[in-house]
Amino acid sequence: MSTAGTLQITAQGDRELVITRRFDAPCTLVFAAMTKPELVKRWLGVFGGWSLAVCEIDLRVGGAYRYEWHGPKGARMGMRGVTREVTPPARWVATGRFDEAWYPGEEINTSVLVEQRGQTTLTNTVRYESQEARDMVLKSPMEKGMAAGYDNLEKVLATMAQEG
Repeated sequence: MSTAGTLQITAQGDRELVITRRFDAPCTLVFAAMTKPELVKRWLGVFGGWSLAVCEIDLRVGGAYRYEWHGPKGARMGMRGVTREVTPPARWVATGRFDEAWYPGEEINTSVLVEQRGQTTLTNTVRYESQEARDMVLKSPMEKGMAAGYDNLEKVLATMAQEG
């Protein structure tokens, strides 16, 4: 298990990662910030010279999403998937695959939001097709990137709360 600030990443079984982060915002705001493209573009992977140039989310069972980041020196990275289950504002299950996969197979992301006293805990369980894929992700700089993204999300949530 490793932590970065309030982010916790734990290997579970042989193919899963459980990623947990608490936000100082109600569940409805966190869910909106995770599923509305105009908000997602403000925090997801947006650091170190990267921007989320394309963010399309069709938030319904069978609906697709598409993310495309643009980075320094013309670098690009894309990801897409399909929603398998959605229960606003508490749960979203979707597949995921990078355009230029750096680990084998597809992942299944299950995001669960639980609110207590105005704070929301996000638990994202990512199931990979193999232990090899999960271990490749664990060895990558994924933790640093997720921590930066979730720090950005916290700022977006604070702005959303102020805007009411």
